[in-house]
Amino acid sequence: MHTQPHADDLQIRHLFERSMQAWTAGDAEAYGACFTEDSDYVSYDGTRAIGRAQHQANHDQLFRGVLAGSALVGELESIRHIAPGVAIVHGTASVLMPWRSQLPKRRLSRQTVVVVRTDQGWRIAAIHNGRVRPITVPAPDALPSRMSRLMTRTAHRLGIGQRTATIQL
Repeated sequence: MHTQPHADDLQIRHLFERSMQAWTAGDAEAYGACFTEDSDYVSYDGTRAIGRAQHQANHDQLFRGVLAGSALVGELESIRHIAPGVAIVHGTASVLMPWRSQLPKRRLSRQTVVVVRTDQGWRIAAIHNGRVRPITVPAPDALPSRMSRLMTRTAHRLGIGQRTATIQL
């Protein structure tokens, strides 16, 4: 049985497409308009920007600088409504530089996006953009796993390691 997409899903899909169009047009203002005033943006390198104004300013610099003439291409993978007016969206996208005709695989990113329904329509409240770099997890009996367990036992015996580690930002 074929079901019609929910009206909210169509609007969310349009928001995703509109953000890619704004990027490709190099229009930081239109790109910023896709976000809520207090939105969070975590870039592929782990940096965090807070607020539409900061996203817009950052992208204005990018669009006039290192990403001038680039296109953002991608596809929306899924929409999951988690509460009325709130959904989690996953998509993949990549920046296509003007001198390329194909996307390099190493530039593919996956976005986890929280979208919310506002008086102005659906907007992005948070986005986390991470490079797609799948790794193979070693089996528990593989050499890397055995070495990790040996190093852990040694560190515990010596009283060093995670018990005293702190995060330095």
